[in-house]
Parts: sequence; structure tokens; C-alpha cells
Amino acid sequence: QVQLVESGGGLVQPGGSLRLSCAVSGITFSIYDMAWYRQAPGKERELVATVATGGGTNYADSVKGRFTISRDNFKNMVYLQMDSLKPEDTAVYYCNAERKFIARVYTYWGQGTQVTVSS
Repeated sequence: QVQLVESGGGLVQPGGSLRLSCAVSGITFSIYDMAWYRQAPGKERELVATVATGGGTNYADSVKGRFTISRDNFKNMVYLQMDSLKPEDTAVYYCNAERKFIARVYTYWGQGTQVTVSS
């Protein structure tokens, strides 16, 4: 059974920091690209950051320079360090694992963790 379990969300003041964690089990973690998405109320889910199997990273323009994604293939963990948080970062953050193999896409989601940035 595949499980992605996020943790680390909460309430933080503008300018503050949070570190999200995602514990992954049930898949061969090292061969999956990992990502964080977020969904704010009334908005579509959007891609925040990705870290590929080889360690390469990409970020949405809105979080570049403020967020850092990383992975630990020994612990089967992916992290999102969020600094200089803004109210517009408020959303439910989801961990995602994806692998493209031949003609199929294997994708798994966590249940989400709420991040609220407010004074």
C-alpha cells in the first residue's frame, strides 16, 4: 500500500518559516520524481516545486528564492523549506510522487497539510 504522509503545516506570521515533510512508503522512492503542490480556497491546485530522481529542482515563479525542495533517498522523505512566507502562500500543501514508465504514468498523492500565513 502506497502512503504519502505530510506533516509540518500550521499557522505562521508573514515573514516566518515552516518546513514541510512528506514520508513515503510502499514504492521504490528513489525512482520517483517528487513534488509539492498547493491548493488555496477557490483556486485550482498548482505546482510549487519538483525534485527529480537525479536531484534537479524546479520552482514556481511565485516561490523562487523563498522555498527549497529536497529529498532524502535513504529515509524516503521529501521536504519543503518555506521562508519569507506571505499571506498568499496560504493553502493546503500536497506531496506528490510520479513516475513515467513506457506509456503509463504512476502518480500518488498525500492527504495534504494546511499552511496558514496570517498576522
